[in-house]
Amino acid sequence: MTFTKTTEQSSKHEHLEKMSVHELLVNINNEDKTVPLAVEKALPQIEKLVTEIVAKMNLGGRLFYIGAGTSGRLGIVDASECPPTFGVPFDLVNGIIAGGDKAIRRAVENAEDNTTQAWIDLCEFDINKNDVVVGIAASGTTPYVIAGLEKCNENNIITGCITCNEGSPLSQTAQFPIEVVVGPEFVTGSSRMKAGTAQKLVLNMISTTTMIQLGKVKGNKMVDMQLSNDKLVDRGVKMIMSEIVVSYEEASELLKKYGSVRKAVDNYKI
Repeated sequence: MTFTKTTEQSSKHEHLEKMSVHELLVNINNEDKTVPLAVEKALPQIEKLVTEIVAKMNLGGRLFYIGAGTSGRLGIVDASECPPTFGVPFDLVNGIIAGGDKAIRRAVENAEDNTTQAWIDLCEFDINKNDVVVGIAASGTTPYVIAGLEKCNENNIITGCITCNEGSPLSQTAQFPIEVVVGPEFVTGSSRMKAGTAQKLVLNMISTTTMIQLGKVKGNKMVDMQLSNDKLVDRGVKMIMSEIVVSYEEASELLKKYGSVRKAVDNYKI
């Protein structure tokens, strides 16, 4: 199969080294402005995948992101932020990167080319048919990710993907592909830029929409967030005050007693 890697095409901008700092920043910003519009075009695809994720999670399933390099790191970031933000278990949303945890900070040679390791990595989590696996790869050609989704398909596990090239091998493998076509990068081939931004926006949408659908947000507030520092405790106290008529001190005591905004408000109203 042949397809055009628009993420690898030559930048629209020439002689970057001759640009001033101001010119570089303006031109990068102008390129970045196109990303949300590209994401907008993919909203129908995103909706289909999120609908599947919510359905599976309501059956006790989990969400897995797999990727290599920047794509893998972005998946890990999104997964790691779900427990503190929404108060969900740490194993509900999982990020897996080719090369293991050491690849989060440093590239691991040939890790993305391994066609057997992704399934091995997933099996360590006892992956099953109630789970959903989303492959992330800007190019849509990463062997680690494609092979991982192929094994999931063989085992009746729902698969999705986030890629920035249309008609890629990854899109053809995923049951629910998301293609955000952002075009050439400012620095030719540097897909950590627009492609990475697009992937982060989509990941934000996937996890946030899923958690809202699962009831982890009330009104517009993170009522189940973990109270892991003074800033979040203060935010939680003020959330309680916005829901029930109590002083700051009373709200603080309620939060301390019940451990979450939701429980504090619910128990106060009983």
